[in-house]
Amino acid sequence: MEEKKINQEVTVVDIKMPFLSMVVFLVKLAIAAIPAMIILSIIFTILGAIFGGVFHSFFYSHGY
Repeated sequence: MEEKKINQEVTVVDIKMPFLSMVVFLVKLAIAAIPAMIILSIIFTILGAIFGGVFHSFFYSHGY
């Protein structure tokens, strides 16, 4: 037998969450964002150094 999968759309109207729980959640979110930003800045620094070196050598080798 073949089952039909029916897509049901859901719209969230309200979230009931105690204020203190929300504060704890947002503090944890802010703390978790710190290492993520460090990792992203390291990645972008490496990519910037690679592409900066490539474009720098390209433009100076062609006399621009």
